[in-house]
Amino acid sequence: MAKQGKTPNEAFGGDARSGPGISSLPRQLGSLVTILDEVRSGTSRTRPELIASTGLSRAVVAQRSAELCASGLVEEAELGASTGGRAPRILRFRSESGYLLAAELGATSITVALTDLSAGIVDIHEEPSDISAGPHVILERVKALFDELLERHRDRPGQLWGVGIGLPGPVEFSSGRAVAPPIMLGWDQFPVREAFASRYGAPVWVDNDVNVLALGEVRAGVGRGHDLVVFVKLGTGIGAGIVVNGHILRGAQGCAGDVGHIRVTDDPTAVCRCGKIGCLEELAGGRALGRRGEAAAREGASRILGEVLAAKGSIDAEDVAHASHQGDPVALELITDAGSLVGGVLASLVNFVNPSLIVIGGGVARAGDGLLATIRQTLYARSLPLATRDLLVQRSALDGTGGVIGVASMVADELFAPHTLNAWLDAGHPGVLSRLDRVESRA
Repeated sequence: MAKQGKTPNEAFGGDARSGPGISSLPRQLGSLVTILDEVRSGTSRTRPELIASTGLSRAVVAQRSAELCASGLVEEAELGASTGGRAPRILRFRSESGYLLAAELGATSITVALTDLSAGIVDIHEEPSDISAGPHVILERVKALFDELLERHRDRPGQLWGVGIGLPGPVEFSSGRAVAPPIMLGWDQFPVREAFASRYGAPVWVDNDVNVLALGEVRAGVGRGHDLVVFVKLGTGIGAGIVVNGHILRGAQGCAGDVGHIRVTDDPTAVCRCGKIGCLEELAGGRALGRRGEAAAREGASRILGEVLAAKGSIDAEDVAHASHQGDPVALELITDAGSLVGGVLASLVNFVNPSLIVIGGGVARAGDGLLATIRQTLYARSLPLATRDLLVQRSALDGTGGVIGVASMVADELFAPHTLNAWLDAGHPGVLSRLDRVESRA
């Protein structure tokens, strides 16, 4: 663990510079970042491929790739396949030259990870938690878990380059603060970024958990290769993240995709935790499924749920999902009702943004094929034929890692965005960004 009074970047190793010559790089950042992004993503692996994919001249590609190699961010690896002449040298992003800390905070869990600069997981830990315990309790626990990760990997080469946090509520990305989050009592405007930046001596970015789940799916899950992906998290609450051409669509203030608070009924008794009437989340989220399942058990309408209630004293969404797997008609009806409501809202989203893929994730998404089938059926029935002609609706396959992969990917994207790279280029290490009052986003 880092010594008291020192950041991990001071305690874990020597000079702050990540590689020789990085501070002397010229300022042609546009083409430099274009090439870096191509190499980082693996889209282009050789200089001829870079020329073809970017439209940059041979001279510019040669110069910028040489600069990136001098910086230590890129290196020349083995020879690639020849296309008739001399075999080109493969360019490889040096993801091991630094590492990132990532945390995804859910309503009922914390997941933390140490990753390389390509969001490859080095170590990961998940544990139950309760976001309503408040920011001081939860964030102190995150810091303790981060410190444990750093301690376990204290001999790992490189330095800490950035920290990312995903929160289960609306986040103003520019400030890194949650704004009036419905399920996060005490978190409104809490300075999450500042809580980590001074401790770890590295820049910090904070985003909504569904946004980072969407990005994780695009970078490492079923969303790879799709230009417009919508990730829908069905958990305690309901939210959606939208990724367009590899980048999160956050909207003007950072709350794009908050489908859980779209109104689906005028019933005045359906009061959502946000204070509004008839929200999708209030009728189809995990909390709603548990509440309706418990009511059915108390009324004696479901034998299976009644037995669960007698055994544990309460019913949650997982109990309803388990009962539906056993063929319980009440549980199946609850799952079907939720799927129909979600599918109806997603149909409007499909007609509006025309995605090529919708990914369904979150705890409630594990309710089984019946839920997914109902969402698909309702969505296709209510969407325009052209919008659904090539549309895929799939379940997430990342099984709990998507959030931290997305958080780390978000941090890496911000570190290597033109304006951010420009801010730390002369210093030679992104730790200087932790001292800035505000770190702008490329989004």
